[in-house]
Amino acid sequence: MKLIIPMAGRGTRLRPHSHTLPKPLLPVAGTMIIERLVGTFIRTMGRNIEEIVYILGPDFGDPIKAILQEMSARYGAKCIFKVQERALGTAHAVYCAQQELEGEVIIAFADTLFDAIETFNVDGADSIIWLKKVEDPSRFGVAVYEGEKITGFVEKPTEFISDLAIIGVYYFKDASKLKAELQFVLDNNIKGPGGEYSLTEALDRMIQDGKLFKKATVDEWLDCGTLPAWLETTGIVVEKEAHNSSEEIETYAKHGTTIIPPVYLASNVTLEGGTIGPNVSIEQGCILKNTELSNSIVRDHATLQDCILVGSTIGAHTQVSDVSGEVHVGDHSVISKK
Repeated sequence: MKLIIPMAGRGTRLRPHSHTLPKPLLPVAGTMIIERLVGTFIRTMGRNIEEIVYILGPDFGDPIKAILQEMSARYGAKCIFKVQERALGTAHAVYCAQQELEGEVIIAFADTLFDAIETFNVDGADSIIWLKKVEDPSRFGVAVYEGEKITGFVEKPTEFISDLAIIGVYYFKDASKLKAELQFVLDNNIKGPGGEYSLTEALDRMIQDGKLFKKATVDEWLDCGTLPAWLETTGIVVEKEAHNSSEEIETYAKHGTTIIPPVYLASNVTLEGGTIGPNVSIEQGCILKNTELSNSIVRDHATLQDCILVGSTIGAHTQVSDVSGEVHVGDHSVISKK
């Protein structure tokens, strides 16, 4: 099975962090967003992914490709890169991988994380669309359905049609059929809202051609597309995954640091004094001295001293001292009130 991940966007709503690292490579409690996505597929589908195709922007250099190659190797998957020269919409992004659109394919836009208790069964369908029940369907593209069968799609409906939002994850039994419809959309210049080529236009054409689409509903859908969303999602994941032992808390207490769970602490983190937590993620190699930190993310090898920070995101290799409040600092920065 192939996994195609369009990730050419620069993630402007996650600046300053996305200035130096694409959004899918940012961490959530020690693991890159994109790696969590791959891991979830393997766990919830019970099948291996033999090939991962990354659709990158034209300015994504070798260091970013090296990270993705290493991650693919960890899962035993072949790594392929494609480039989307211009952002012309979701249909255009997927079509940039046209040579790989054959056989069984999963397409996943790396904007969000999802989870499900049960495994998904893709047997007996031409396509499976991952959906999540939402309170305000007017904010999303939604799927119209009868039982398990999807009959169509509506983008941001003004009247209630369905409360199952499309989360940006799709399975195709034979992706060559999708490729043909994408080609039609592009050749005929069929554009949706905002003047872009929409993937849902191609999906609608497949349904009209008699292809069987079924729905797969997820239990959890977490957004990582903005700074507040990244913080909120990290807090949720930390609470689910970080089991702070009493021994760990006592060890830091001996060095004068109070830990208020849940907290994610990577390897080789130095804490001296202060209070850490709740809902804090600190990546490897960080040093925090006399710092109070809550609901925040600190990326690798950052140093904080004499700070009181809430709802903040601190970039890698950054030094922050004598700062209070909410701050969002990019990589390799130095900030001090002194």
